[in-house]
Amino acid sequence: MNTNAVCFGAIALVSASAMGEITVSNYDDLSEGFLGQSISYNGVTYTDLNSVDGVFPDGNTFVAGGDGFDSLGNDLIIESAGDFFDEFPGWGSRNNVLTFGRAFIPGDNLTIGPLSTLTMNLDSLADSASVDLGYFENGPWGGIVIHFDAFLNGSLVAGDSLTIADLDDRDNGAIATLSVGGGEFDSLQLYATLGNEFTAPRILMDNLTINSVPSPGSMGLLLGAGGLIMRRRR
Repeated sequence: MNTNAVCFGAIALVSASAMGEITVSNYDDLSEGFLGQSISYNGVTYTDLNSVDGVFPDGNTFVAGGDGFDSLGNDLIIESAGDFFDEFPGWGSRNNVLTFGRAFIPGDNLTIGPLSTLTMNLDSLADSASVDLGYFENGPWGGIVIHFDAFLNGSLVAGDSLTIADLDDRDNGAIATLSVGGGEFDSLQLYATLGNEFTAPRILMDNLTINSVPSPGSMGLLLGAGGLIMRRRR
């Protein structure tokens, strides 16, 4: 038997696992409709949707949770968004998107739901992530800041944000991509603020892209396999 060939095969397998992987969640394999208040999908657990009190730009307030007239609703929702992709053909991955709240429209038309907060806990550590967002700008939404933050054990690692345009009295659809990187993290948060208050613009998301990092155990196996090759060669 060629011992060196066996060892090189082993280290190739370990190297692949040690390098981590990129995952893209485009939601296209999910059925349109309500997903519930928390789901685990493609290595990410989505939870704590609309879990804060806040204020709209017109001064009206909303409360945390999904029940009652003055709440936003806290269901995760899959929308088939053909009409949105027709308007923005280079955005996301046709056809499904993730949105929020308490309503959806079957078929290619869609509702863009309200979002104040959303937590995404990762099954494994990552060092970069991005998300494609669709939202309403101008009109009543101008000046709201949408945040995309990464955390490790509850401590902020990195963040990105956008300020919604305030150029016209009439609102319209818009798109953007937010991204984070520069350090390892175990959770992501998407949320919106107006001044010092939480608020709730209309948001949908697609193509959540995460670059996972190798676990310490994988690196140890890699180094051990390398040492085995050196010993066998002697």
